[in-house]
Amino acid sequence: MYGTDSNDRGFELSEEEFSDWDAAEPSEGSTSGEEVESGSESESDEAEEQIAPEVANAEQEIEGDFDRLVKNIRLRDGSTSTSSGMLTKDWDFDIEEKEAEFLDDLRAASGIGRKRRKKGRAAGPVLSLEVKALIGDGNQAYVDSNLPEAIRIMQEVIRIEPRAASAWSVLAQCYEDQKEDQKALQLRIMTAHLRHDADEWDRLARQSREHGYNQQALYCYRKVYSLDPTNVDALWDRASLAKEMGDFRTARNAFLGILKRFPHDLTVIRELHTILVELSDLPTCATLLQGALDHYAKSYPSGLGMDSVSGLDVPGGGFSRLDLLLLADLYNVLGEHERAVETIRRGTRWLQGRGEQKYWDLCEDDREYDMEGWPPRSGTGEGGSVQAGNHELDSNARHRLAVARIKMGDIEEAKLHVNAVLAEDVLDYSVLFAEIADAYFEREMYAEAKPIYELLGGDSATSSIYILLQTAACMRNVEELRDAVEVYEHVRLADPTNNDAKMKLAEIYEILGEPRKALELVYEVIDSRKKRGKANNFNHVEDAANPNNTSLFSEEKSTQKSKAANVRAQNRLTQAQLRELEVQKEKEVVKGYRKLKELWPGLLAEDIDAEREWLVEAEKLVDMFRETRNLFLTSRSNPFRGMFPRNRKRKQAETEEDEERMASRLQLDMELDSLARKSVKGGEKLGQVTVFRGVSFDDWLRLFMQYCFTLTKRDQYDVAEDILRHIMCSNVYQAKERQDSIRLAITTCAIAAERHDIVVEQVRKLITNNQFNNEPLRILMASLASGLRLTDAFITSTLQKHLFREMKLSDTAVKNPEILKWNRLNKRYAATGQSKSAEADEGGEDDADEQEHGSIDAELPSSNDKSAPPDIPKKENPVIITIYGQICIAAKSYQSAIFYLLHAYDYYPDDPMLCLCLAIASIGRAMQRQSDNRHHLIVQAMAFLSKYRNLRGTNTEGVREVEYNFGRTFHQLGLYSHAVKHYERVLEMAETEGDDLFARETAYNLSLIFVFTGATPLADALYRRWLSL
Repeated sequence: MYGTDSNDRGFELSEEEFSDWDAAEPSEGSTSGEEVESGSESESDEAEEQIAPEVANAEQEIEGDFDRLVKNIRLRDGSTSTSSGMLTKDWDFDIEEKEAEFLDDLRAASGIGRKRRKKGRAAGPVLSLEVKALIGDGNQAYVDSNLPEAIRIMQEVIRIEPRAASAWSVLAQCYEDQKEDQKALQLRIMTAHLRHDADEWDRLARQSREHGYNQQALYCYRKVYSLDPTNVDALWDRASLAKEMGDFRTARNAFLGILKRFPHDLTVIRELHTILVELSDLPTCATLLQGALDHYAKSYPSGLGMDSVSGLDVPGGGFSRLDLLLLADLYNVLGEHERAVETIRRGTRWLQGRGEQKYWDLCEDDREYDMEGWPPRSGTGEGGSVQAGNHELDSNARHRLAVARIKMGDIEEAKLHVNAVLAEDVLDYSVLFAEIADAYFEREMYAEAKPIYELLGGDSATSSIYILLQTAACMRNVEELRDAVEVYEHVRLADPTNNDAKMKLAEIYEILGEPRKALELVYEVIDSRKKRGKANNFNHVEDAANPNNTSLFSEEKSTQKSKAANVRAQNRLTQAQLRELEVQKEKEVVKGYRKLKELWPGLLAEDIDAEREWLVEAEKLVDMFRETRNLFLTSRSNPFRGMFPRNRKRKQAETEEDEERMASRLQLDMELDSLARKSVKGGEKLGQVTVFRGVSFDDWLRLFMQYCFTLTKRDQYDVAEDILRHIMCSNVYQAKERQDSIRLAITTCAIAAERHDIVVEQVRKLITNNQFNNEPLRILMASLASGLRLTDAFITSTLQKHLFREMKLSDTAVKNPEILKWNRLNKRYAATGQSKSAEADEGGEDDADEQEHGSIDAELPSSNDKSAPPDIPKKENPVIITIYGQICIAAKSYQSAIFYLLHAYDYYPDDPMLCLCLAIASIGRAMQRQSDNRHHLIVQAMAFLSKYRNLRGTNTEGVREVEYNFGRTFHQLGLYSHAVKHYERVLEMAETEGDDLFARETAYNLSLIFVFTGATPLADALYRRWLSL
């Protein structure tokens, strides 16, 4: 290494030997920054004793860096060689030096005496006579200007004793005299590791910056601070340099170290603000600004204080209005809108010198800063009686209040501030206008956001592509589709490369029934994507050819992720190993499934041991299926193509699928169904797989259902529901029939576990996915049979609204089928005047899930055209109207029930259930206080009951039901004598037939009448005969 080679590589240091030094350093503001008090060398001995141990630790740390460097040099230049060029000599330690170190350690441990510090140089090894003689010869050669000889001798010294600092220093001076400044700088850095001189490290840092070696300079500044923790200037230089380089994490740590010495320093906090925003560390930034605000408010309660920079009394003592706005912005971004409002209100009050007026905090609104001419305030609570303050508030602060109030949902209060801000000049406050519009847009208040975007887009000075895109989005959401088309076309002309605008424009053209224009746009996007992909590949090849720099450190930003990625790549299994592992897993699955089939008869026979063993084996298979990522892809439209499909770039594949799917849909609209079917068949030939690890997906589904049914029986419904919902997300079960089967399984488990809300949720989605089909409605009625909690689930508002929309669509399909349009995305008919956004607003959050599910199903192709629209009904459907009327009865909304039930009665007058429901609704309405035609309603009810008797009383069972319902009607009307006659007829028929059909219900009601009328013995006889076990 340090021989007499002509290439002089003896002193050169590779980048890898230094690449991790800076990363391994402790962060600024650690123990050295927290425990040492600032001061000069003339401070007391106590302060010096505080600093001394930390500096000693820093010196040991630097020497450790030097040892590691020398070790790396040895390994680099040939650890197996034993030639004269290797650093193979052990370090020479003198016995006196060891004794001195022992005494120092003893003093430190006992606390007696003071450890001596060696200022100006590091404690190096005692040099042998041979080394001293060589150093003398080298110095003499340098004095004689024999630089090659001096270099050779000093390299020999370093080979013998690497810690000889003078040899490194002379060697560096030799190269400096030869005008090889880079090599000289490297060698001086090696020398600095042995001398522990903070000033020398500072000088090396400045020289590194002059040469453009910024990473090297950062390392040097770090050593300055570790040797002299009171040198805050070095920490500031390090932070500033790191910020210039874009190394924001290092800059953040350095500035935080300064803040530990100078808490709440606004200059440092303002520098940190931009850095923390770049790092997305907004909570830390908000904490620092909030701490500074609290500190200055406590230090200057009057709102005036002396600025540390100018020395003058200024509002806030240096904490300016801009700092207050920055803090409010941070809280708004973090979603802490209440704190943003509080910051503006209290901070402005303090800056105005009104900090003692804390009674304003009792007001929930912002009346403290009302403007002249605003309407008078009124409210409840402790602050409701406080009059408006009309205090001054500038437009920037009012804008923050407006944004916070909008995001909090306090729209009325927000609009007051919004109107005040919008009254300003749009050219001066365009940024504020845009942020208010964005806040409205996030709250889906498109009608309020649209005029603001239009105002900004109307002037070239405030308009931008983003503003135009937001304007078009608002127009689309408020059903101004033609206007949205014009804006998107304008964006397309202004920015022909904006593919997002083209795709959104294509979607609107599709809605407007202009598929040809939409298809042209989609093809443009596909072509531009392909061209852009080629250009990116070309640029990537050019970038790869750029050479690296020759700095001592790697001047590019080091990324630990790349090293972690390399480690992961090394630990990753090869393709052959993965295939072998897959074969083993397939054998395990086949064996486990065979065992499940053997245990199945025992499970049906309710054998406890067989059931336990079956559950253990089934759990293994279920977990294995759920942990397979290939079965749960992000894009559910991708069919399962096996465990080893062809490799494709994921993002590119998803983009292609979205664009090509839309192109295919548009081609279908242009009556190219035959080509679409061919493409679908071609897609199936690409390898859709119906078997996973030796078991068909249908058998897997049966296994999941039976496993979840068994778990539900064992009171583990939550686990069963989680499994079924997870399986519903699998790519292999996205077909409509399988989705319906899984939903029915969830419904079954929910019924057993009495989770009626889940029953309603799943049946609603069945109704949505099977439009104009009465079977899901019958499943709903069968699932919610009777009972108090079932009734509560039956009358929920979400179910009422959902059935009401379905009822309206069914009626429209019969009366005005021409206004219905098939939506291929949701696979449903919808009225052309009603958009998806309107349905979402009307239906709430639950319907958003249904639309999302519909969009997922729409992506799936089908070879036999199962996604074709269903037939539009030709005649009225009384089923859904009757169910809606029954919901109204259960909710005691009898008048509405009569309306809808009479509507159903017009469609199907000979249904006994309809007649009975109308009778119940009529009597219920007659018993209400608001009724003004009681007798008419009762007569109407008896008429429907009579028709019900004629339709239902055709057999013995029907006669008993009729008699019971007549008795129940007279019972409710208070005509007990008539009620008793009908009840007794039911009991007589039960005695005759020898069963208890309707007998127990009849006996209980009849006993209530007997007890109420004082016939207790008769009631007791009924209890003994019918109501006793």
